[in-house]
Amino acid sequence: MYDFYIWIKAIHVIGVIAWMAGLLYLPRLFVYHANTQNFSELSKTLKIMERRLYFGIMLPAMIITVVLGGLLAGIPGIVDLSGNENWFWVKIVGICILIGVHFFLGRCRKDFALDRNTHSARFFKVINEIPTVIMILIIIMVIIKPF
Repeated sequence: MYDFYIWIKAIHVIGVIAWMAGLLYLPRLFVYHANTQNFSELSKTLKIMERRLYFGIMLPAMIITVVLGGLLAGIPGIVDLSGNENWFWVKIVGICILIGVHFFLGRCRKDFALDRNTHSARFFKVINEIPTVIMILIIIMVIIKPF
């Protein structure tokens, strides 16, 4: 069982890294895109980059992260929900926020693809900070388990 567990955990961590890379990079692309003219060559290039990042990396990585994280949580002895496991619930809330940010960014990507973006570059600079803060919170919950 241990060999199975460490492979699931390794692939889960790979998924987390890929997903976080996308969550941090896509809003940065949006910052640049918000400052371009619709129908310009740069806008067309950014649309391709955004679509490939979202569907080619972020979405599969999110699915891998959530599915394998759920499998890990279901392995007996990994998470004991009968005791004081408040850290686990804080982590789950953090994951839900990241999923919400993920789908919000997907909606923003679609708006850019249709040349309907209404948000400023500054807006996307602020949005870009949310995944970083939540990632820090989740790591502290998993490693330190403060409560």
